[in-house]
Amino acid sequence: MANYKRILVALDLSDESSQVLDKAGEMAKVFGAELSLTHVIEPLTFAYGGDIPMDLSEVQEQLQTQAKEQLGKAGAKFGVPEDRQRVVLGQPAGEIHRLAEELNSDLVVIGSHGRHGLALLLGSTANGVLHGAGCDVLAVRVHSD
Repeated sequence: MANYKRILVALDLSDESSQVLDKAGEMAKVFGAELSLTHVIEPLTFAYGGDIPMDLSEVQEQLQTQAKEQLGKAGAKFGVPEDRQRVVLGQPAGEIHRLAEELNSDLVVIGSHGRHGLALLLGSTANGVLHGAGCDVLAVRVHSD
């Protein structure tokens, strides 16, 4: 079994994120590994393709501020210092790959909702991370409470 030293935890900050963080925290304890946390926000211009003739920068800033606060609370639970918590803007799978490489992570932990049918065909962030990662990926099956 691999001996992980640097674990990157990618959180979507949903209610189920605590399940992902708990699993990553358990692994970090077992391996004596360092945890880093990230949340990726897709730019609103990606979602709306520029179809809305308005400035979304203020809304985008609010989303980033809220995400940093939530990530800070998650990090406090496992003693992850602020300098190892990152909220980034971009395409989730690509940003997680970039950050894992930048941090020299040997494991990425991400949640998986286990979608089926059309959602499965369209792909998911977990699937995108799994198929492009340069390190091991653990997809934690999350369940709605």
